[in-house]
Amino acid sequence: MRTIKEIVAAEAVREGAGVIVHRPFPTRQIDNIDPFLLLDHMGPNLYAPGSAKGFPDHPHRGFETVSYMLEGALEHRDSAGNKGVIAAGDVQWMTAGSGVVHSEMPEENFREQGGRLNGFQLWVNLPKSDKMTAPRYQDTLSANIPVYESEDKSVWVKVIAGNSMGKQAVISTHIPILYLHVILQPGASFSQAVPMAHTALAYVISGQGKFAEKIAEADQLVIFASSDSQESETIEFTAEGKEPLSVLLIAGQPINEPIARYGPFVMNYQAEIKQALVDYQEGRMGQIA
Repeated sequence: MRTIKEIVAAEAVREGAGVIVHRPFPTRQIDNIDPFLLLDHMGPNLYAPGSAKGFPDHPHRGFETVSYMLEGALEHRDSAGNKGVIAAGDVQWMTAGSGVVHSEMPEENFREQGGRLNGFQLWVNLPKSDKMTAPRYQDTLSANIPVYESEDKSVWVKVIAGNSMGKQAVISTHIPILYLHVILQPGASFSQAVPMAHTALAYVISGQGKFAEKIAEADQLVIFASSDSQESETIEFTAEGKEPLSVLLIAGQPINEPIARYGPFVMNYQAEIKQALVDYQEGRMGQIA
């Protein structure tokens, strides 16, 4: 069984127009966890009618953003004229590549009626060879994302990227990525083989779980130990206590390249960051109409 390197607690911060997010990384203690650059848990925030907040126009270059909604709805707009809604259960895998300006704001009905906003954004780095690729969107409705459920209903797995329990994700990735949402009923267990050379993380959304003999609770990130071995070892966890355990299990192949980072731009060298700033300021990433 794969062992644990450490368990860290998420920090509450404000992003966008004032959205409270719980962020396990990056923090002052932990920078990127190659190939992952950031994980934000948006909320859960309860908004009164007309008060919902979002993320106004901002640019990205050199990586991918993965938005996964549990509750509420955000409307996406970008400088290429794309527009769409990410609602409960949906995923948007956006490859920013060479650069795009986009916004994620509360969808009209959600903004007017209010409700709970609860979801995630994961930033995935791109290798140098793909950093300037053309922007791409994989907007995937919840109904199209493969789900496994055990006969006794004790194990539920949504396969956003990679494969698990005989289910293959419909979303394609630039590097090998595993992204699962796992819900276990009390006492149930789940196991997944992951190459030891791949970074592996488990974020507890709710409930309490035992991970390799250690307990983790809501808003905690379990970072598993890794090595250079291409052999796989099993990641296993069990729902403890009386409540279901809800977990994001995320793994990926490290890129092992230099990282230069400035806000929404992630490249390999500082000169490339300076160029990204110039390109954005001079309008070469476009603007939202």
